[in-house]
Amino acid sequence: MKNILIIYPQWPPSNLAGVHRPRLISNFLPDYGYHPIVLTVDEYYYEEELDYEFLETVSPKTEVIKVGADPVKNKNRIIGDVGIRAFKQLKEKAIELIRNRDISFLWVPIPSYYCAVIARQVFNKTHTPYGIDYIDPWVKPKDVAGSFLSKAWLSNQVAKILEPYSVKKAVLISGVDTSYYQPVLDRNFKNTKIDHIGMPYGFDPKDHEIQLSNIELPWDSEKEDAYLYAGALLPKSIYFLKTLFSVIRDLRANQHWEGRNKLYFIGTRTTAENSVLKYAKEYGIEDVVVEIPERRPFLHILYFLSKAKGVIVLGSTEEHYTASKIFQSILSKRPIFPIFHRKSSAIEILGLCKAEKYLVRFDEGINESIFEKKVLASFTEFIKCSFWQINMDALNVYSASVSTEKLVSKLNLFTN
Repeated sequence: MKNILIIYPQWPPSNLAGVHRPRLISNFLPDYGYHPIVLTVDEYYYEEELDYEFLETVSPKTEVIKVGADPVKNKNRIIGDVGIRAFKQLKEKAIELIRNRDISFLWVPIPSYYCAVIARQVFNKTHTPYGIDYIDPWVKPKDVAGSFLSKAWLSNQVAKILEPYSVKKAVLISGVDTSYYQPVLDRNFKNTKIDHIGMPYGFDPKDHEIQLSNIELPWDSEKEDAYLYAGALLPKSIYFLKTLFSVIRDLRANQHWEGRNKLYFIGTRTTAENSVLKYAKEYGIEDVVVEIPERRPFLHILYFLSKAKGVIVLGSTEEHYTASKIFQSILSKRPIFPIFHRKSSAIEILGLCKAEKYLVRFDEGINESIFEKKVLASFTEFIKCSFWQINMDALNVYSASVSTEKLVSKLNLFTN
């Protein structure tokens, strides 16, 4: 079996969204002839709240090696990114492992973006072939790159310098969708060819088989019908949110809203300035909206989804947004109300599973009044739903196992 070294600074019990990418891929690598060695940072140095139940989702076949990091000394720290704080430790340990173990390939999902720099520097020392996997774009487009001299703007200027350096010697570029890394190819490989592959997060069906005891629902199921949105609220999702709240306001005004109905938003990671509740108050529906912005444990979220009356998934006005949460939403076996850009890959997934009954497609430039009418029509039917049956088997082609198989088809080009 070939050894593959995966560098990712967060790992369970960290419950950050990016952790799922290396976790899911590593769970299935042994099925395709690769022994995963995950190089990460000890959880002692994490800032986020830890979720030890999340460890149950990691395959026992995954080898995990941990290093230290520079500690965060106070809340006003300048550098919080653990990929920077552990840069030296991760780099030195990676070089040591490659020199002492038979490592065939180095694979680095980003963010943390600075781990891509580690990959290049490790290559300079060892000549081990490496690939960079884009969970999110590194160099941001102008409309999300921040205002001049802002932290986001400065970070983007650094990205424009470091990305070309990091990818120059890579033999493989991958990502959760081709659109996430296509600009990387356009910027850096105009005159040269590089292998690349897009594969979604997918899912591990075993996650949904794990049974936890003593989990309390955030709502009173005896008194409320809860419609659940689980996950971060992105800036490019707010238009969809506000349109939905406008629709709910109108439904209530026309007495088409059941008193038991409530919307729960969990793990939105918002602040007071951009909170879901703030928008709910703008539309006068704050009494039917509950927001819990803090992250909840992953396995708890799966349980909440399975017990909700329905699941709400708000995509993005950007066409490349894939929304990995669509897999958990479908696997919850609950009715789904999704809004996505017409070109989002999530629409194809919903269609294949016959789960697009209440789907609203967003087109750039669509008249706001027309779009609101589309949302109204679909959401009205969604809250009336009494029967939900979809093609769950069709989802298998999007499993993390299939994504891993696609990645391995490329890895085999560079490993002996």
